[in-house]
Amino acid sequence: MQQYPYPDDLVQAQIACHRAYGALASAPRGSSTTQRRQLLHLSARILFHPYWAGAGGRAQLEGLRWYARALEQTRAA
Repeated sequence: MQQYPYPDDLVQAQIACHRAYGALASAPRGSSTTQRRQLLHLSARILFHPYWAGAGGRAQLEGLRWYARALEQTRAA
């Protein structure tokens, strides 16, 4: 597997974002305020992480999403 230079806290935040999105998608209608706030907080934490100031910038965001999803699936297996 190709190595990615993402910081561990950034990867963990992306994994948490995937989980929060899943929880929001399965929440009963009208009871999702907490999940929405959590998703918004995690998204901001990811987008404004100091890592993106370096080379490549936010162009690598899709790579982070892919990497976090693959890591999450590997751990679940």
